[in-house]
Amino acid sequence: MSDIHVVRTTAQHTAVVRAQVPVQDLPAFFERAYGEVLAAVRAHRAVPVGPPFALYHGMPGATVDLEAGFPVSTEVPASGEVVPGTLPAGEAVEAVHVGPYDRLRDTYADVERWMAEHHLTPAAQMWESYLSDPQREPDPAGWRTLVVVPTA
Repeated sequence: MSDIHVVRTTAQHTAVVRAQVPVQDLPAFFERAYGEVLAAVRAHRAVPVGPPFALYHGMPGATVDLEAGFPVSTEVPASGEVVPGTLPAGEAVEAVHVGPYDRLRDTYADVERWMAEHHLTPAAQMWESYLSDPQREPDPAGWRTLVVVPTA
């Protein structure tokens, strides 16, 4: 089981691409979105202040409603598909998933059980921050992903 705990998040400016994406198309979407966001961030002389993330609006199904991008030092104006966003402030439950992305559901199940045991209700949004760079860490067994589930 993951180390699961409650944290207090602070609001964080983000630059993102938001879309509704079929699950099987997520890898291509992430690659495109992160590249577009980095180009827009650099063009506006902002700086990424954390790892890439994905903010999910509601529970993923066959299609996922999400934002993919970076936390940034200052608000980045809309440019093409890139729009400003915010990671919300408030109480959240956090866990670090270690392993391949296709096993993230195990960590989410652990978080869901933990929240139920602690009488906490998940909010409609959740996000993942990708702490490992698969190009630098080619073995998926070592990938680390921060899972954040705000409470309602």
